[in-house]
Amino acid sequence: MIHPALHLAPVPGKGRGVFSRIPLKAGTITEISPVIVMDAEDRRLLDQTRLHDYIFEWQPGGRNMCCMALGYVPMYNHSYTANCEYFMDYEKETITVKTVREVAEGEELTINYNGDWNDPSEVWFAAKAD
Repeated sequence: MIHPALHLAPVPGKGRGVFSRIPLKAGTITEISPVIVMDAEDRRLLDQTRLHDYIFEWQPGGRNMCCMALGYVPMYNHSYTANCEYFMDYEKETITVKTVREVAEGEELTINYNGDWNDPSEVWFAAKAD
């Protein structure tokens, strides 16, 4: 399920990002995405490709497992002041994204790649998003 107001658009210096055509209230679910869960061997191979930047760690299997979310989830850009957060449902094999504050019409929706929407820890890539 992808909220019908969402769309992808270019973001200078970042490729593409997720945006809303309408204002969204805090707590709005913007997406529930199925995931493809991969084991340690798949992850080792993916880490050698461009897909490395789009996978999520899948914790029930430890840090060696990962998943690829379908839908728009891989297109949410990182921000240390993210306006969305994501939750993994290990039983249903889904990732749910919801807003943590109001989002204005035309605003980019972002997540914190550290997992918690307000985690200030430095992410793995050198250029900071904020």
